[in-house]
Amino acid sequence: MQKMKNWQATVCGIVAGAIINLGLVTVGMSVFPLPEGIDASNMDEIRKLMPTLPVGNFVFPLLGHALGTLIGATVAAKLAANSPLRRALIVGGIFLLGGIAMIINCSGPTWFIVTDLVLCYFPMALLGGTLGMKLRPPA
Repeated sequence: MQKMKNWQATVCGIVAGAIINLGLVTVGMSVFPLPEGIDASNMDEIRKLMPTLPVGNFVFPLLGHALGTLIGATVAAKLAANSPLRRALIVGGIFLLGGIAMIINCSGPTWFIVTDLVLCYFPMALLGGTLGMKLRPPA
């Protein structure tokens, strides 16, 4: 029963984090739109465009990755039957894999890649896991 609850907590964390991430990235696209005539679904166009984009275009993706991981890890840790920090780190690892896939597909400036991979996943998962453990009811 505990294993099932732990996996449910992990899935809930992933879903919550993905919703936050997608929401922030979507908002960012309206605040910092791509140049006219760019097809956002064409990865070749996006790859070519990335080095020319201003810093503003990278703010919301960083926020989405960091806050999505933070919220997802918090939810997973709060809901876990046991080993809440492990659940949070699993969420962080899954989001890190998504971040790596995003960088492979889209690339980006070096500062963005380093900031994204170093600060947005495991540090946020640790912080979220700690927060989620504090939000758990007393044993």
